[in-house]
Amino acid sequence: MLLTVFVYVSILAFIGLSLYKAYQFAKMPMHGRWELYPVPKEPGEKGHYGGSYYEDVEYWNKPREVSHSGEIIDMLKEMLFIKNLFVNQKRQWWLSYALHLGIYLLGLWTILLAVGAIMDLSGMPITTAEGVSANAFAAFIYYLTFAAGAAGALLLAFGSVSLFLKRIVNNTFAKYTTPQEYFNLLFLFAVVASGLVVWIGDPSFNYGREIFKAMFTFSAIEANTALTIHILLLGAVMIYIPQTKMSHYVGKYFAFHKVLWDNEPNIRNSQMESVIKEAISYKPNASWSAPHINPAAQQDKK
Repeated sequence: MLLTVFVYVSILAFIGLSLYKAYQFAKMPMHGRWELYPVPKEPGEKGHYGGSYYEDVEYWNKPREVSHSGEIIDMLKEMLFIKNLFVNQKRQWWLSYALHLGIYLLGLWTILLAVGAIMDLSGMPITTAEGVSANAFAAFIYYLTFAAGAAGALLLAFGSVSLFLKRIVNNTFAKYTTPQEYFNLLFLFAVVASGLVVWIGDPSFNYGREIFKAMFTFSAIEANTALTIHILLLGAVMIYIPQTKMSHYVGKYFAFHKVLWDNEPNIRNSQMESVIKEAISYKPNASWSAPHINPAAQQDKK
């Protein structure tokens, strides 16, 4: 039962810490807006050629239109395909996207394992004593699970190792890589490597469905040494990720919506005016030596 409890704790910790990280981002003081055009939430042609509603005569007297769909589509391009890295550094993109695509596929693989476990518990087994189930939908879930799990694991292993080596070999990357970033890549590789070891003994991923069945029925997970190590490493990385810079999956929304594309007008008696007034009154607690920050320096100047 200890492994079952640990899996529950790691999942809840990942969700809870991610939500807390989002809360921290939402509560941060107003940013220095970049207003980088084109802003995809500008509807029509303006959102394509880089124009703005500020171009309209007396824009402040006109109703403002916002294209939330355009913003979401452009945001998904970055989140799912890392568009900016592809545009600016294609050589780096291949390695980075291998890692990210591996994570996405393993996320899909996890969902499919849960679906397979539910099907097993409901009397529609994915596999039988003779092999793959004869049921067409069950067979489809089986092969899709296999494809997503195999491709995801191999891509993540390749991506984490290649990025680790590139940061060592490439002097430019080495200068800006912290010890924690090396550790993060090695941690991810350790998790996927332990999973590959387990997969060698269970190519059909039956162990994954058994884990989910144990979780759904709150029963003990039966695991050998290799599987136990994999579960412990996977749970540990789930607790670890939201507390590191790898939690940028949370910050993406705020970076785009609240920094890059925030062009809300500062009009008298508007909500933006009150936000700006609050930001102006904000007093940082940083112990910087700059005269406009350090009260002692200001006192000496007087």
